Amino acid sequence: MVTTRGIEPGQIVRSLAGRDKGNHQVVLKIVDESYVYLVDGKQRTLKKPKKKKISHVQITKEWVNLKIDENDLNDSYIRKQLKAYEEPRRV
Repeated sequence: MVTTRGIEPGQIVRSLAGRDKGNHQVVLKIVDESYVYLVDGKQRTLKKPKKKKISHVQITKEWVNLKIDENDLNDSYIRKQLKAYEEPRRV
């Protein structure tokens, strides 16, 4: 039986499997004991979050404030919060 392992909405996680492997995302919602909805503000927007198994993400000790005014919670806000976690591009 898989538990949520202390994952909370707003927590930043890193994907361990799939096409988005290595990318950082924000937990939007916990579906059940096995799944969460993730957003990154780019490919996975607030209107189209990614449903992913909890076992396929690595938890960080960082959070994004999702309890801000609903008008301020948008994909741009999510992108800005995750910008610090992007790896520099190699040229």
